[in-house]
Amino acid sequence: MGSLSVSSHRGLVHWQGLLLAVSLLIFWCLPTTEQLNILPRNVMRGQNVLLRVHNKTQSFVRITWYRGNILENDQIIAFLTANSLYHIRGPVDGPVSIHSDGSLVLRKVTVKDTGIYTVVIQHPDTKIQIGYRQLNVYEPVRKPTVQVSNTTVTENKDAVVLTCDTNAVSTQWLFNGMNLQLTERMKLSQDHRSLTIDPVKREDAGNYQCEGFNPISSLTSVPLELDVKSE
Repeated sequence: MGSLSVSSHRGLVHWQGLLLAVSLLIFWCLPTTEQLNILPRNVMRGQNVLLRVHNKTQSFVRITWYRGNILENDQIIAFLTANSLYHIRGPVDGPVSIHSDGSLVLRKVTVKDTGIYTVVIQHPDTKIQIGYRQLNVYEPVRKPTVQVSNTTVTENKDAVVLTCDTNAVSTQWLFNGMNLQLTERMKLSQDHRSLTIDPVKREDAGNYQCEGFNPISSLTSVPLELDVKSE
């Protein structure tokens, strides 16, 4: 069985749906509730994302996906019932769809799709399975560039500031192709995008690079050469 498309909606659920939402809130606290694992966690902007549900039992009465961790009707983004497939609406190539096994498809995700996704699975024996996933959508890391206050400085006299221009989440500095080992004369800014050396010494001469990365990608800048002259 293929994907069944679902559109985001408000007011789609009729009074029986409201009763079901209330029952889900009640089931939330019952000892028969079991936790589910949902994958993945980190994705890149523009990708199609399949939120797969692991350790799910086979039979179900209804599978409901919520945006956020509050089980309210206006937070429903997709649902699938075993006997009422006419509830499934929207184009097959829409931004949100649900597979017959309950997996949720998000097409061409943006940073705005970052957030918590909750799935609730109701079974014929009244058992409820619930799963949460914090989905993080990242921009691709663009190639960083290094700027410097002065490429030629004097030993024991001048200070130098190197700045890494990047959209990455984290930054790391390299010196002559190796991870930079900080000395007492070096100071990093809180976001690690600015490196200050005060004062500079001869051993600071060489090539500096910064590497920008996030959980899904990384890029390294072109080397910038620092020349340190003697007094």
